[in-house]
Formats: sequence, structure tokens, C-alpha cells
Amino acid sequence: MTKKLFTEFPPVTTEQWDEVIIKDLKGGDYEKKLVWRTLEGFPVRPYYRAENLKDIPFTGIAPGVFPYVRGVEADNKWLTRQDYCLCEGIEEANALALDGLCKGVESVGFRINGKEGLDKAGFAKLLKDIVLPAVEVNFTHCMPRTAVSTVKAFIEYVKEQGIKPEEVRASFDVSPLHMLTVRGTLNPAKGYEILAECIRLTADYPHVQVVNVAGYDFNDAGAGIVQELAFALAIGSDYMAGLTALGLDASLIASKMRFTLAVSSNYFMEIAKFRAARVLWANIAKAYGAKEEACKICTHAVTSAWNQTVYDAYVNMLRGTTEAMSAAIAGVHSLTVLPFDKAFRKPGEFSNRIARNVQSILKEESRFDKIVDPAAGSYYIETLTNSIINAAWTLFKSVEEKGGYLEAFKAGFVQSQIKATAEKRDMNIATRRDTILGTNQFPNFLEKASDEITEDIVKRGAKKCCCACKDESEKIAEPLEKYRGAQVFEAMRLATDRSKHQPVVFMLTFGNLAMCRARAQFSCNFFAVAGFKVVDNNRFASVEEGIKAALEAKADIVVACSADDEYLEAVPQIAKGIGNKAVVVVAGDPECRPQLEEQGIKNFIHVRCNILETLKEYQKMMGISEL
Repeated sequence: MTKKLFTEFPPVTTEQWDEVIIKDLKGGDYEKKLVWRTLEGFPVRPYYRAENLKDIPFTGIAPGVFPYVRGVEADNKWLTRQDYCLCEGIEEANALALDGLCKGVESVGFRINGKEGLDKAGFAKLLKDIVLPAVEVNFTHCMPRTAVSTVKAFIEYVKEQGIKPEEVRASFDVSPLHMLTVRGTLNPAKGYEILAECIRLTADYPHVQVVNVAGYDFNDAGAGIVQELAFALAIGSDYMAGLTALGLDASLIASKMRFTLAVSSNYFMEIAKFRAARVLWANIAKAYGAKEEACKICTHAVTSAWNQTVYDAYVNMLRGTTEAMSAAIAGVHSLTVLPFDKAFRKPGEFSNRIARNVQSILKEESRFDKIVDPAAGSYYIETLTNSIINAAWTLFKSVEEKGGYLEAFKAGFVQSQIKATAEKRDMNIATRRDTILGTNQFPNFLEKASDEITEDIVKRGAKKCCCACKDESEKIAEPLEKYRGAQVFEAMRLATDRSKHQPVVFMLTFGNLAMCRARAQFSCNFFAVAGFKVVDNNRFASVEEGIKAALEAKADIVVACSADDEYLEAVPQIAKGIGNKAVVVVAGDPECRPQLEEQGIKNFIHVRCNILETLKEYQKMMGISEL
């Protein structure tokens, strides 16, 4: 006779769990210690139970069923996409694409020259030997002025090849509101007419999308997950409203739209974001009159450019992998993993291969494409999904109340919301509440900036694509400012690398072995963030021995590393022995700090420091100017 294991154990209530947790906290505040708030402000508890799912309406819905929380299809076979730039010629882009298709790529993206577009002959060269029924092709950087002619030329090429309309899978990122977001320019009437014409041209091609919602723009400017989703939905809603007003069918419009969203390193939140996006867009599209089949969101995910770094760039491989995992588990139509070196140079064969192989491993070894929505039923993920739905819907409604995305952006609402969040994120990085591995924490001590890392890159954010072109539309709003989270730290470190003298920071370790080693490691990590040369030491037998070694090393900064109770006597002795030959710094924030400050000891580093501003001050002491 089979027994159910858990029937032998008495049920435990949430109250009983909390009682044990509160007891273990020994007087600590439960809310402060264990409940954290996202950037968007909603709380995340330390654990969830089945009872937390009672009021969530979409649990139990199967994949492919409205509102598609578990996926728009009954499988999870996303397309591995890689993009290639036409800046070095059509033939070169074609060769790179063919090479990628032989090595795992299933969806090819081409960054075209938006100013000139492509004619039929251009498509013939670009797509030579690419079998369209077997490969999805995507064309990015489509400027409004050339969009119609480019789409028309593509359709002519397809017809000439004798390919059936239902066999063509393609997309064009025609997006007037993207130009508004990143350049502040827009001619609303003309922009929507262009979109409408592109839709009419491709009406008979069910798998060709021409309207792109560039949600990644918000992530690139430092927005939070809810903001990226809400503002992307607002753009989609504006397109639906504007295009239905021109007489187009809501189902046709919805079927021609593709959302391009970034995926950040916030692992579980990103899984929940894509699930929430499906639910919200399905309901928005349905409200405009689209049929349920047309309410399925088509989502292309791209790993976050905001997270990439130019120092210790190989860590970008790790970031891209975890980000890709989130998108794969959540379920997307296609996914681009950015090459690890994209922020500071043109990706080569090695970085493109690694980017492709991330997805190959997720599919062929991890089997992520064999399971639909594996996060379903997780109390945590389901609750997060519901929280993001509610928060994004609230922000979406705020945009709608202001007249939609266009009006909200012109009024500066979108920019102000994102700027406030970006400032919070920047402060979290500066104070190391958030870690950017290799940048504000655990840097590579021996790394020096290569010639490829320039002042322009660390100030502007990324290497500029040479096929970018000027938009001549009227500027009607201030655009979002795109940047990378690591930029300010990279600029600081580059200033050190480009200076004539690399400051030497000497760890004067003494006293309590455990404390002096812990603080020496902390201090080495602290100063190496700015590119200073750190000299670590196990432990000196005496303070005098340490002072002598520091002077012999010709240190610029000497860091006293020991236990708090050692400092009141030892630090003044160190300061006297070092004199004006180096700056004396105390590792930690000891109780005796006021007494030390009375004796002229002014420099202290500890975990609560704003490391960015603190290191900039030490650079000034060392005569290093900001870039």
C-alpha cells in the first residue's frame, strides 16, 4: 500500500514559521532584516507558501492559452540570434551571417545604413545563399524616411525568389517612438503613416513584423524592470491607438509588432518580467479589439548593455550567461547574447563564438528549450510575476492618464521617472550595495587599460557604430541618456592608468592576525578599484618593522590594518613614523576615531564609504586629474 510521505507530518502554519524566524533573529527587526524592497518599491519576502497564490488569477493556465502567462506557444523553442553590421560592406556582412548560420545561429540580424536603406539589389547581395524559409532575418536601424522603400524592396526580392508569403520570417525595427526616446525627434503624423504603409505592404506575410517596440532603450538608460516594461507597453499602446485611428485592423497591427526587451542580471525578476509582459500585452491588445491569437506578444530579448564593463571584460561572459538563462526560462521568441567586448571594440570571431555558444549550451546541454515555463508553480516566481504585473500596470495607467507615451515623454515624465531610478542605481553602485564584479568590487589588480579603452568610451558608454546616421526630424523633447553602470568607475580607473605615476598603497598589518588580514584584503580591494598598485603583507612583528618596510617601498599611501582596540596607540605612532612621506589611512571605522582625528588622523575607509567619491579624493591627493 502506497503512503503519502507528507501526510505523516503535521502541517506548519505561516505564523509558526515566522515565530521560529523571529526567535532566530534575536530581537532583530523582521522587516528590515529579511524583507527587501525592489527599485520599484514593492516588497519581496524571504519565503512564500501556497497560500500566497490564492489571489493570483492566472495560476493554472496552460501554455498557449490567453493571457499567455506560461508562453504564447506550447513549446519553448526560442531562436538563437546574432546581429552583423553592414558598415564594412554588404558582402562582408553576408559572409559573417553565413558563417554564423553554420555554427548555431538561427535568426540573423543586419544593422543597415538607415539613411540609405536597401534596394532589391542590395537584398540580393546581403541574403545570397541564405535560405529564407529556414532562417529568420531581421533588419535593424531602419530610419523612418527609408523604411517604406526598404520594406518594399524586400518584398520584391522575396517575390522574385518565388518564396511563399507564409514561409518568410523577418522583422524590420521601424519605430518612430524609438527615435523620440533616444534622439527626442518625431513627426507624429508622418511617422504613423510610415508604419501604416509598412503594415499594408506586409499584410499578406503573417510572419513578417515591421513595428518594433524598443524596450531596451529604457534599460540602457538605467531604468528598473517595471519601468522598462510599463513604458514599452505604453509605446505599444500608442502604436495601437494611432494605427487603428488610420483605419488598420487591430489584429493586423498586433501581429506586426515585436517587443525588444533587455534582460538584466536580476535573475528571478527578469523571469517574472517576461511572464508579466505576456499577460499585460495580451490584455492591452484585446482592449483594442484584437483577436486572442493576435494578442500573443512576440518578444526578442537582448542581454543588457547597461551591465557590460570594459575592464575585466571577460566577466561579461558570466553576466551574459545568467541573463540568457533568465530569458530562456521565461520563454522568448528569440535571444541575442551580446559579445563580451561589444562596449569597447568591434566583436571578433572569438567573442561572437562565445556569445553563440552560450545559447547552444543552454539548448543542447541544459535542455532549456525542452521545458515550457519551468518556473510555473514556484510560489516565489508566481508572486513576483503578479507584483510586476500590478506595479507595471499602475505605471502604465499613469502614462495613459497623461495622454499616452508621446505626451508623457514630451512632458518629461518618462525621463524624470527613469532618472530617479538611475540615480538610485548609481548610488547603490558607488556605495557597493550593488556589485559590478571587476569594477566596484574584486577588480583585477594587475589589469591596465588597453589602447582600445579610450576616454570617449568610458564617458559616452560604448564604441559608436560607424553606420549611425543623423536624424533630421524636429526635436520635440529631451532624449534619454544611455550609459553603462560601470562608466564612472572606469573613467576613474582610466585616469590612473593614463597618469604618469601609479600610486603605491602599502598594507601595514600588525596586531590581531584575523583582523589585520581581513582589513588588508578589504583595503587592497578598495584601492585597486581605482587602479592603484597595492602591496599586501601577511603581518609585521611590530609597528616599527611595518613603518620601515613602508618607507623602503616608497609607498604613497600607508594603510593601518588591525583590530579597533589596537588603533588608538598604534596609528599615531605610524603617522609620526611616516611623516609627510605618505598619506596614512585607517582601515575601519573604530570607536576611537574621534580621538584619532584630534591627533590629525583624517583618513578612514570602511564598508559604509561611498567608494567612488572617496577614491576620487585620494586621486586628487596623488595629483591625478579626472578625465
